[in-house]
Amino acid sequence: MKILHCTEYGLPDVLRIEDTPVPALEIGQVRIKIYACGINFPDILMIQNKYQFQPPLPFAPGGEVAGVVEEVAEGVKFPKVGDRVLALTGWGGLAESVAVSAKRVFPMPPGMDFLSAATTLYTYGTSYHALKDRAQIKSGETLLVLGAAGGVGLAAVELGKLMGATVIAAASSADKLEVCKEKGADFTINYNTEDLRARIKAITKDHGVDVVYDPVGGNLAELALRSMAWGGRYLVVGFATGDIPKLPFNLPLLKGCSVVGVFWGSFAEREPQKNLLNFSELLHWIQTGEISQHLHRVYSLEEAPQALEDMMERRVKGKAVVKIGEWSETAMPPTPPKPVAVVEKNTGGPLHLQTPAEVKNYVGHSLGTSDWLTVTQAMINDFANATLDHQWIHVDEEKAKAFLPGGKTIAHGYLSLSLISQFIYPLLRIEQAQSSLNYGVNKVRFPAPVPSGSRLRLHARIAEVEDMSNGGVKIMINCTIEMEGLQKPVCVAEIITVVA
Repeated sequence: MKILHCTEYGLPDVLRIEDTPVPALEIGQVRIKIYACGINFPDILMIQNKYQFQPPLPFAPGGEVAGVVEEVAEGVKFPKVGDRVLALTGWGGLAESVAVSAKRVFPMPPGMDFLSAATTLYTYGTSYHALKDRAQIKSGETLLVLGAAGGVGLAAVELGKLMGATVIAAASSADKLEVCKEKGADFTINYNTEDLRARIKAITKDHGVDVVYDPVGGNLAELALRSMAWGGRYLVVGFATGDIPKLPFNLPLLKGCSVVGVFWGSFAEREPQKNLLNFSELLHWIQTGEISQHLHRVYSLEEAPQALEDMMERRVKGKAVVKIGEWSETAMPPTPPKPVAVVEKNTGGPLHLQTPAEVKNYVGHSLGTSDWLTVTQAMINDFANATLDHQWIHVDEEKAKAFLPGGKTIAHGYLSLSLISQFIYPLLRIEQAQSSLNYGVNKVRFPAPVPSGSRLRLHARIAEVEDMSNGGVKIMINCTIEMEGLQKPVCVAEIITVVA
């Protein structure tokens, strides 16, 4: 197999592509055929022998990969051969295959592509742990992100906004700050052309910032610390400048603020259950489209040294990713559809009619809302057996507890769709109808997943009615299924039923 080897410490130009045997498996490991590898700042430190954890020479940098499981060691129950996975390898990712502990391997969410999967864990994992666990940031607080256009910085901008903070993005150029605005930054500061402290003072009206997210270090650190609000939290994430700042510790005393270390890798090892909970929450936001990785550029394996150099020179906006081998991705992540508003002609309600022909008088009529129905695991299992679709996200409750948002299995989208008939029967009754046939479905979408145990109900409206040659009518009904506690619908469809 091909591997980008570091045989001596130095800058990216010391790396060489070589041919080596595929890695042998040890107890508890799996081997992954790598399709993509994310580039992260620790990769640069490792090849220079400057990182906290240092592999012995020779090694390949690259600690975040996505691919397909090729082989598993005896006794490994998950993952299985053929599974699409993402993994935290530590190093070894800039290669065609890698052996890694099964504990560091996670299933790829349905619909996610390899490039996105290989660029998610480090950045979002670090930033979410920092903001949620270490800063305990609250809605309404002000967050300053230094190096905001980098991988972890941009993730912090996006997550901070999602968590309700007012986000100030600070970066070194106008084009970098434009990317930050696209991710939701409320204010921006170009610290190459603007006075950081003066701008913070103006933006916060002299209150200061409640949380500082600092992956940069260097001379910006003291300026940011001096700009903190009373009771603030300064997050020490990394030192992209290469300079570890020496902070005057009278400042935390005077401001009553905390200087808090953020080491996500160690957190993931020491508190795996909390980390899995964070990961499931991030996956939920990814699947619903509330967060998405900004890819700077896709590099080939031969171009990987250039990717590392671009990261080192701080040219990367968002995340750099290396594509390993020649392949095409067919399952690109879907863009979540916007909920369709039901425009009602009148308030209406359930219809009890005598003949099918009478339905023509009620085009635009709302049929109202059905009763609630609970989607149980038994229903999900029965649907899987009926359709022969036994994906683990539907039927494996134990794996769902570990890897899915909320620890629950997810109902198949078509299960929600299949409930429409049951929902509609009490809302539209035609006494003299001899037969009713579900004729088809138009424009079906599933904007949000349905976890086991969820309660659903239906809103329906008659959209159109056509006469049939047999004396019956074809009825088009706009249907929206909602889930209790969720604003967006879980299924939107136009169903067609023939009544005669």
